[in-house]
Amino acid sequence: MAILPETDLRRIEQWAAAQWPERFRDEVFWEVHTRGRNVTVCETRAPWGGGTDWTHQSLAQLRYRPETSDWALHWADRNSRWHVYDPDGFPVIGTAAELLAEIDRDPTAIFKG
Repeated sequence: MAILPETDLRRIEQWAAAQWPERFRDEVFWEVHTRGRNVTVCETRAPWGGGTDWTHQSLAQLRYRPETSDWALHWADRNSRWHVYDPDGFPVIGTAAELLAEIDRDPTAIFKG
């Protein structure tokens, strides 16, 4: 099992934490989950309508490719299945910083709606 680059993982965590102002932290925030070579960014929202459970919506997944030391970007469909993000017919592959910039740019509105 490949180990994720620590600097990339910290960059992703800091980026996710900065997506919502601190004053909304008790209502909504983005968090990062790692599993193997995958880093999943989720939006977490407070319970509403009398519920008690926080909801988690997967937004994006960065998959580390140790053979090339880069990352590939994926998006989740409504059934939580992951797909390669290829808005121009080519997979979006690059550094963690480049993929985070692509999520911020979000030209297809697939990550942030």
